[in-house]
Order: sequence, then structure tokens, then C-alpha cells
Amino acid sequence: MRRAIALAAPGVGATGENPSVGCVIVKAGAIVGEGATGPGGRPHGEEVALDAAGAAAKGAVAYVTLEPCGERSTGGASCGERLARAGVARVVIAAADASILAAGRGLQRLRDAGIPVETGLLADEAAGLYAAYRPRA
Repeated sequence: MRRAIALAAPGVGATGENPSVGCVIVKAGAIVGEGATGPGGRPHGEEVALDAAGAAAKGAVAYVTLEPCGERSTGGASCGERLARAGVARVVIAAADASILAAGRGLQRLRDAGIPVETGLLADEAAGLYAAYRPRA
């Protein structure tokens, strides 16, 4: 999770209305994909990490600094859906997201897909990333 926080930190304030999210995908003790939200807010950090991991994401653990979105304002596949489709075995999240596009929806999508979710890992360290983030509520 510390690596995911480190990936997200440089993007704080540069991702528009979206938060800067870091994501690290680990399989068999090795990082197989990682990424952070792009400038202006797209792509999302989970998308970058999943693209980098490719097929290695299946059966892996995803560490994400903020709850994955459960819905996209663009109508595309949410990060919760993408993680589920990739076949990750577990998702570990530092902080909850109060945005109307997340707010439990991302967690529910993952749980509905049978993916165990752990929340709160290094939440205090991740909190600084989102101190100025004002989600659509």
C-alpha cells in the first residue's frame, strides 16, 4: 500500500475533479502492474495498473489508495468492474470514497463478484492524499 500511496502523491492537485489514486497489483510476492490517475483525471490508477499487469492480474491482489469507482460519469466500465473482470483474487483499499460514483458502489461490485475486500490499510497515511478532495456527493 505504501507503494500505491507513493504513486498517487505526485498527482494530487493535477487530476481535475478526480482524486489521484495509486494502484499496485501483486502476484506471488511480485509487483505485476502499477499506476496512478493520469493528469486531468483519466485514466484512473486502477486502469493503468490493470493494463500494465495484463493477464497476470488474474489471481493477484490489488492495493488501491481509494475505493474503486462503482460507476463512471462517461458510462464506461467502472474500476470495480474492471478489477472483477480481470479476475483479481482480493482488493485492499486504504480509504473510502464519498463520491456518488463510488460511496460503497465499488466495494459492492467487487463483493458481488465474489472478491474479498479489505478496507482501512494505511488509511491514516492515505488520508493526506484526499484532504482537499471534494467529491460529488
